[in-house]
Amino acid sequence: MIRIGIVGATGYTGAELLRLLTFHEEVEVVAITSNSKKGEALTDIFPTLTDYSLNFVPHDSESLYTCDLVFFATPNAVAMNYVPILLEQGCRIIDLSADFRLRNSNTWQQWYKRKHSCPNLLDKAVYGLPEINRESISKASLIANPGCYPTSVILGLLPAVKYGLIETNSIIANAVSGKSGAGRKAVLSEAYSNFTESFKAYSPFSHRHLPEIEQVLEDYAKEINLVFTPHLAPMHRGIHTTLYVNTTTSFKKIKDHYINFYSNEKFVDVLKDGFCPETSTVKMTNMCNIALHFNNDNPKRLIILSVIDNLVKGAAGQAIQNMNIMFGLEEEAGLLLPDSNI
Repeated sequence: MIRIGIVGATGYTGAELLRLLTFHEEVEVVAITSNSKKGEALTDIFPTLTDYSLNFVPHDSESLYTCDLVFFATPNAVAMNYVPILLEQGCRIIDLSADFRLRNSNTWQQWYKRKHSCPNLLDKAVYGLPEINRESISKASLIANPGCYPTSVILGLLPAVKYGLIETNSIIANAVSGKSGAGRKAVLSEAYSNFTESFKAYSPFSHRHLPEIEQVLEDYAKEINLVFTPHLAPMHRGIHTTLYVNTTTSFKKIKDHYINFYSNEKFVDVLKDGFCPETSTVKMTNMCNIALHFNNDNPKRLIILSVIDNLVKGAAGQAIQNMNIMFGLEEEAGLLLPDSNI
């Protein structure tokens, strides 16, 4: 059995990890942490997680040292303070925050407004998008789990950018997220609790996920010019991304490349012509559904739709997918399950 620790288990992502891991036959969760809830029982916070008899311990608890793998489900700039010592203890790490996603410490500091405490680890961390880094993930000690918006945007664009099927200097990405993307603390606040029957854009040109998206795509193209605008919708979970691009080849060639690129991927589906993916279809799953829409009247224009569950493929599910790869398990282990709710 793989011994698991979860640092920051009181948030949406930590709870989603715990929910999904109850379906995994190869793991045992032995430690959960929360500095604010230390000593309290897990079921006092999440009454439905009755499969666990665990109490919260602080983030620096030595009980984590006995773990084979530690997930960090903490806010940004927390994991970097604990990861070095856990690596020294022989633990493998999957960090679901942004602490190790960017390779350049100056870029990280620019976007996250603080100094990175262990910049020497940035180039050692493997970006945990299985569709591009499966081999490196299998050997890694430290995984930077992708952000939810970047997962949806990158999977939607990757074949087109990699094979030069679109103009990469004029990409527009509009992405809509459910409220849980803001985190449990934010959602429970009065401002978010009152957010109903409303729809808004936020952080145009300045969202922290932009450099992460660009960093990945720039590995495949010389120039990436991406306008990324996130939006908030009155739904609990899900991300719907609409990508507007100019093509450099025929729609048939583009569609063939997408189908071939994702043909062996268990968690990415390219939908039939004319279909539009919905967030409800991928809810509580680790799937990404992609659809390509072509305009016969303007053949240079292509719309790519990409839909995921932000808490699963955009966070906890992808982290478990990475764990399975790291430990040589079936990639879908613990991730093919019936709908359930926390």
